[in-house]
Amino acid sequence: MSYIERLDAVMDRSPIMPVLVVEDVAKARPIAEALVAGGISTLEVTLRTPAALDVISEMSKVEGALVGAGTVLNTEQMDKAIKAGAKFIVSPGITPALAKGALERDIPFLPGTANASDIMMGLDLGLRRFKFFPAMTNGGIPALKGLSAVFGNLGVRFCPTGGITEATYKDWLALPTVGCVGGSWLTAGDASPEEVAKRTKALGLR
Repeated sequence: MSYIERLDAVMDRSPIMPVLVVEDVAKARPIAEALVAGGISTLEVTLRTPAALDVISEMSKVEGALVGAGTVLNTEQMDKAIKAGAKFIVSPGITPALAKGALERDIPFLPGTANASDIMMGLDLGLRRFKFFPAMTNGGIPALKGLSAVFGNLGVRFCPTGGITEATYKDWLALPTVGCVGGSWLTAGDASPEEVAKRTKALGLR
């Protein structure tokens, strides 16, 4: 399987990639189990909390879960995330060091892009799969349609993230260049595993 095919396998596995900010390691496995049971199996654990690496490790033990690390800002964090069990890497932005680091480590990488220049940098670095972030702040669906018109013929695909909700995610998924969407609403408000299960079930994915 090629590098791009492995990225597509991450993006196409689940229509929603929840952006998880988990403070309490004890909640990690129950939350992951609730998401997987509801048909959400690609989990992005952000490195925004002291517990993040332990959360990645715990969630990786859940059968059916594909766990990655988000908010990765440098290769040092990338290495720690991989050691903790992360199977893919997501960043809020794009830098040559991060892109080259991911390719050298042969781990699927979704760098954040906000405009044409970011995407062009990614293309120069050999990447074709991007996070569009923050999606709503950067013009929402009209902006991504515009970027897709320019880069879609090159096989570029996106995972828009930032400001997407339960009410709007299907509109994003309807775009031909969108493989999945990132969302934080499934666990927003420090939701309990029971509440996460309720919100996930409401999507009707399983």
